[in-house]
Amino acid sequence: MILEFNQFYINKIQEKDAWEICEFVVSNQDRLKRYFPITLAENLTPTLSKLFTEKQILKFQNKEEFIFPIKEKETNVLVGLVFIRELDWDKKQGEFGYCIDETFKGKKIITQAVQLLSEYAFKQLDLKTLQILVYKDNTSSIEVAKNNGFEWVKTLKKEFTPTGESPLDLELYKLTYKA
Repeated sequence: MILEFNQFYINKIQEKDAWEICEFVVSNQDRLKRYFPITLAENLTPTLSKLFTEKQILKFQNKEEFIFPIKEKETNVLVGLVFIRELDWDKKQGEFGYCIDETFKGKKIITQAVQLLSEYAFKQLDLKTLQILVYKDNTSSIEVAKNNGFEWVKTLKKEFTPTGESPLDLELYKLTYKA
């Protein structure tokens, strides 16, 4: 499965992605430490990234969580990751998480990736509802949600606690499949 847009492509996580994920995480530590502390901790060395990748491939196969690296077509450089997680197969619901390399932010790459992966989630995974949880000051992530037709539902009080911080309220956005 490969999805393409502009000069980028998205594929499911593979063993060969381990080194690039490590490189991506290490070079974006400051951007990831607040909202992706577990992903960060699990990818700080090539050995950890290899274990992380193997675990995520199994989760993908078992339909527990899906990770999609976004890469530049010309260079194959990993520029971002998109997660479909918090899956509830009874409700047919999943949640997006995503991160982009500092040098590629503001270029609508995540917006386009979420659009393609929403279609994939609805048509291939048979999900009916997708969610995005975002901190109110993360305007870029709010734009991703709105630009893809997600609608604001409510504020979730004290939903997420970053390491060493007080709990944060998160905004819940939803997109429902319309056949």
